[in-house]
Amino acid sequence: MNLFLWGALAMASATVAVFFLRFWAHGRDRLFLFFALGFAAFALHWLGLGIVAPPVESRHYLYVLRLLAFLLILAGIVDKNRSTRRATAR
Repeated sequence: MNLFLWGALAMASATVAVFFLRFWAHGRDRLFLFFALGFAAFALHWLGLGIVAPPVESRHYLYVLRLLAFLLILAGIVDKNRSTRRATAR
């Protein structure tokens, strides 16, 4: 059952990454690029859990990808807020 759910989550994350990549290609807003990279990292995380199926003790190594995904999304939000402040200051 876990393998099925990890596969479904990987597919959903990859789908969201492709949508954000398409939005980025259309509007060239870097926020969408950061979100696309973040969700691609989520997809790799879920795919890694499904392929490797590590025991409970060594699963924390794969969670580095999840940390990277959250950091990319946070960096995108900070970058968007900083660029908005710079644009209004001019």
